[in-house]
Amino acid sequence: MRRALKIFGSYNSLRFHCWSVLAVFFLISACATSPKQSRVATTGSASASVKSHFNDAEIEKRLRQEYGRWKGTRHRLGGTGSRGIDCSGFVKAIYKDVFKIDLPRTTKAQARQGRPIPFKELQAGDLVFFKPPTYPRHVGIYLGGAEFGHGAKNKGVTLSQIDAIYWGKYYWTARRILSAAESP
Repeated sequence: MRRALKIFGSYNSLRFHCWSVLAVFFLISACATSPKQSRVATTGSASASVKSHFNDAEIEKRLRQEYGRWKGTRHRLGGTGSRGIDCSGFVKAIYKDVFKIDLPRTTKAQARQGRPIPFKELQAGDLVFFKPPTYPRHVGIYLGGAEFGHGAKNKGVTLSQIDAIYWGKYYWTARRILSAAESP
């Protein structure tokens, strides 16, 4: 106590400092708590319950149609349009166009959306994430039939087999966005 009084000068100053530290601690604690699953922003007049409007087959069909529009678009780091797009830009564009859902721009931020899904429970529309040696992270959209669409460095927008040796080796996690958008 004497040492603290030497540092802070008086008992009232020490007391004020302690209360300030506690207030900051509680404020940070309150901000750090998060809900069980993160929410995904929807835009426009889009319904938040995408799954209730479309069954899995319809979601896969719509994703494959949209993939057809992007197929072969060259890869460009930071790209977001038809002149060049990267993996997270592709995922963001697809979700915006097909589901009217705004996802964050980066793979890192997209990996925090929705809720985690075990590999064996993948459904069309789930985001699949990888940690290959040439990227810090990589993201694609699972389409069904062990295929996912993504913006690859060497092929541009393409389809790949999720269970291929390369992608299987670097698979990291999957997130379900569509059912997360359903929750109130």
